[in-house]
Amino acid sequence: MSQTEDGIVIVDAHAAHERLNYERLKAALAAKGVARQILLIPEIVELPEEDVERLVAEAAAFAEAGLVLEGFGPTAVAIREAPSMLGPIDLRGLIRDLADDLAEWDRSSRLEERLHRILSTMACHGSVRTGRRLRPEEMDALLREMEATPNSGQCNHGRPTWVELKLGDIERLFGRR
Repeated sequence: MSQTEDGIVIVDAHAAHERLNYERLKAALAAKGVARQILLIPEIVELPEEDVERLVAEAAAFAEAGLVLEGFGPTAVAIREAPSMLGPIDLRGLIRDLADDLAEWDRSSRLEERLHRILSTMACHGSVRTGRRLRPEEMDALLREMEATPNSGQCNHGRPTWVELKLGDIERLFGRR
């Protein structure tokens, strides 16, 4: 929450951070590719065989998006590199969500569209989790970055990242107007 001259702004920190991460990932992809961090120990994720096949079929797209994976037997994938800009993330959860996404997506869609869907899912997993208390300097940095980022008013799924309540609105809520 943040105070303005004539009211307050309530920010959904996860949704806002998700949008910022998504825009950063898109910019990196367009510039020179998403920087990757090599994992010292590959993350092995067990999945149904059909999920492994779908993930391995999209390995080149994932690599462009900063996620290097390969098949590890018929029912697992090994994650060897992850997007460095996301910091520590739940790679198992990310891979499971990407596998679910791939099962729903139309395989005939353009590579660019599939890449942006991948980036969107990755941005979500690399974002502040609901319930995490942000320090004041983190809140301020989030607000400043939102001000400078295109499309920061809505998350990747189209939901608002913030709402503003004017003083008059607040007074009406409490029956003062």
